[in-house]
Amino acid sequence: MAKEPRPDNDQLSFGTAEDIDERAFFAEQPTKPAALQMRQQPSDEHYHGHRERLRSRFREHGDAALADYELLELLLFRLIPRRDTKPIAKALLDRFGSLAAVFGAPTALLQEVKGIGEAVALDIKLISTVAHRTLKSELRGKQVLSSWSSVIQYCHAAMAHETREQFRILFLDKRNALIADEVQGLGTIDHTPVYPREVVKRALELSATALILVHNHPSGDPTPSRADIEMTKMIIDTAKPLGITVHDHIIIGKDGHASLKGLRLI
Repeated sequence: MAKEPRPDNDQLSFGTAEDIDERAFFAEQPTKPAALQMRQQPSDEHYHGHRERLRSRFREHGDAALADYELLELLLFRLIPRRDTKPIAKALLDRFGSLAAVFGAPTALLQEVKGIGEAVALDIKLISTVAHRTLKSELRGKQVLSSWSSVIQYCHAAMAHETREQFRILFLDKRNALIADEVQGLGTIDHTPVYPREVVKRALELSATALILVHNHPSGDPTPSRADIEMTKMIIDTAKPLGITVHDHIIIGKDGHASLKGLRLI
């Protein structure tokens, strides 16, 4: 019997897809240059040990063992798992000045920092909101006037780093317990329109018998202006005939607060 001629290389059949996969698997792969292999090594290996050391310090010694940027790093580990977060944490603090200011910053400004995208900015604001709600929950059911430090702490956390003026009212019942906390107006960097009749109308709707007025100064200086004092007196004069007391007007700045009652301006 005549032998079937052997096909030349151009006519060779490579079989089924399975055969190809097996041959490809067992075939010797060409060696890549060493320099190329080094470039393709995972770039995040060097900070894995750093992350674990930070976690261990926090676990064993608490937050007192860590600087502000390190606490921010610990948080960013979860939000940005595949990047070195130390430069990002330091950039956030350099940009905004403090840990409180980072969490108080608007999402648009957070995203101006390299490494912070929309999702991470929203997560930071979510954590900030949880912290505010926690502070607010401390006021529920308590006599606000006997928990004054908690009131100041809550208002500072909620308003100190706002970039626009915000006018907020704490509505209290006859026991001076908190009924509601509402933002009544948003303004510009140095002015918020306030209408005394609207303030009193809302107090009557909530059956509130006392108010604490709060607004912020985005400039950072909590010193009350003449307009602040005059507006407060107008609200007091409108509310008093209806049996509604204005306990105080607090002005919140980045580094402190002012009380019109404490300054004997009302």
